Amino acid sequence: SGKWAARLDRNPASAGTFSTMTMAVPINFVGSRIELRGFLKTEDVSQFAGLWIREDDDTGSVAFENMQSRQINGTHDWTEYSIQLPLRPQAKRLFFGVLMGGTGKTWADDLTLTVDGKPIWDVPAIQETPLDTDHEFDHGSGIELTKLSRTQIEDLATLGRVWGFLKYHHPAITAGQRHWDYELFRVFPQVLGATNRASANAAMHRWIASFGTIPECAKCASLSATNLYMNPDIDWIANEKTLGSDLSQDLRLIYKNRPADQQQFYVSLRPEVGNPLFLHDLAYPMITSPDAGFQLLALYRFWNIVEYWYPYRDVMKEDWDDVLVDFIPRISLARTNEDYKRELMLLISRVHDTHATLSYSQTSVLPPVGDCRLPAAIRFVGNRAVVWRYLNKESGPASGLQIGDVILALDGTPVRELVNRWRPYYGASNDAARLRDIGRSMTNGACGPSSLQIQRDNQTLTLIAARVSNGTIDLRTEQSHDLGGATFQKLSDDVAYLKLSSARISEAAQYIDLAKGSKGLIIDIRNYPAEFIVFALGQLLVQKPTEFSRFTKSDLSNPRAFHWTSATSLIPQQPHYSGKVVVLVDEVSLSQAEYTAMAFRAAGAIVIGSTTAGADGDVSEIPLPGALRTAISGIGVFYPDKKPTQRVGIIPDIEVLPTIAGIRAGRDEVLEVAIQQIKKQ
Repeated sequence: SGKWAARLDRNPASAGTFSTMTMAVPINFVGSRIELRGFLKTEDVSQFAGLWIREDDDTGSVAFENMQSRQINGTHDWTEYSIQLPLRPQAKRLFFGVLMGGTGKTWADDLTLTVDGKPIWDVPAIQETPLDTDHEFDHGSGIELTKLSRTQIEDLATLGRVWGFLKYHHPAITAGQRHWDYELFRVFPQVLGATNRASANAAMHRWIASFGTIPECAKCASLSATNLYMNPDIDWIANEKTLGSDLSQDLRLIYKNRPADQQQFYVSLRPEVGNPLFLHDLAYPMITSPDAGFQLLALYRFWNIVEYWYPYRDVMKEDWDDVLVDFIPRISLARTNEDYKRELMLLISRVHDTHATLSYSQTSVLPPVGDCRLPAAIRFVGNRAVVWRYLNKESGPASGLQIGDVILALDGTPVRELVNRWRPYYGASNDAARLRDIGRSMTNGACGPSSLQIQRDNQTLTLIAARVSNGTIDLRTEQSHDLGGATFQKLSDDVAYLKLSSARISEAAQYIDLAKGSKGLIIDIRNYPAEFIVFALGQLLVQKPTEFSRFTKSDLSNPRAFHWTSATSLIPQQPHYSGKVVVLVDEVSLSQAEYTAMAFRAAGAIVIGSTTAGADGDVSEIPLPGALRTAISGIGVFYPDKKPTQRVGIIPDIEVLPTIAGIRAGRDEVLEVAIQQIKKQ
């Protein structure tokens, strides 16, 4: 407007690598999408300039955008830009502003922040709940334990199940009238102090009575058998031998009077997707171990989320009731924060879901621990740990390791023994994903020399290699197995190649136009797709409507029940690619990558490679006490004929595994077979 503007000005002497102008507001409002608009002008910007937004919860960033991919650098006159982020339900603080990297000058003016198109100050604030007003246990549960008797463990197991049942069924709790975590701490002393099962059950009966009488439902919920995939199966509430008569009657009365179309305070379903969101489960970052109450809360919360809202409960192959009993003493009696995290890892791994890991703090306690690692990517070929790539172009070769070396032992311990020792901590849907993750971590340790026994050609050698700081290596090298270079490439006149790790929705039609005239198109999904390109690209591969998946979703009025949805289809669009399509997958193909492979296979593609990670379905994040976070696959993903994908993965039509000889020779054997498939008549 020719009046005032703000300016960022950086020169070679400026501190750090970038500068920002930042504002912050609490996220005490509701909505689905945040947009930041504003005008920018640049002069001689060496790296990039842009608007930026970040959403944080108690554990850190949950959403971020800074326009870096647009590469606005050099000199440009005033231009209006816009960035958007979905409003994450768990986010509590919003940071936004202008950022510039490198050197140069950036001016900013007329910034506008909106939520669903409304100025931020016009967006209604969230109403206060007991989570905002009940602060009794903000600084600790007050529960201290040094040991547990068998009776106490059994009573705590019953309490955990009752607490979870009430959380998702009792009308006062589903309406958000109680701080349910803190109500747990209020009943703990009575249950722990009970001398026998009957007195513990009586304490829980009195506790339930304190929440008021159960109103009769005007329109009661019923379970429809139509498209039912998983029955709620809550017969345990009628077991008077375990619960006693009064407590069992309480639970049955609550279940009988659950209303139809029930709304849940502690869980909701993401619009249009249907995976569960745990909006009001708090992360309690101020809590430190040991705190037996909060540690048991973590166990109860995760256990009950899996019990009621996990769509793959039937393929876990664990007795989930026994898991609860097993982990009550292990988690509640953990004496240090590290022990608490390790026990949570062991618990979470029992779900056998590659999406289910202990995020953020995992790397500090996940074995093997250490701030350094060998500068080489390790990939399991069969059951052999093979040096696959260097992670630093200087320190990698300097380590003495060569591409194709097989690591037999680390610091005197055979790799096979190490893998068996670490295996329980690595939650994964299948062995392909588990060995992938162990390979990425197995050389972690103290900085400095490490003794290795390796096999090179036909010789067994001892090698001293230096572990280097994680900050000096490129971990992105491990994240994909696709071809280097451009997103789209013509490998020959007959063969086109597209890797989804950098493919863009907006360019889908362009990729097909570029592939026109080739005999075949190789779509490489040995990576995680940069964007959700399933439909934008898949609809250009089909000539008629083509079903490729169906889902199972939760039922808020019938927790623990899951229903089938109708099949999802690709609808033909132009330009159509008429050549042969080959899809490449392997153990790094996870979740969205697997879903994409399902769609393209239904479109007629041949899938080549090896078994994928076996975890499909939109991720549902779970906060845990101590500013921790885990997740589960939140919806069930199946083929149109209802065959499963979870824990199975995408099984290739043509299995091709890398060989040690091929790795040594620098060959991409999976890609070679794909090319052969296209060229043969």
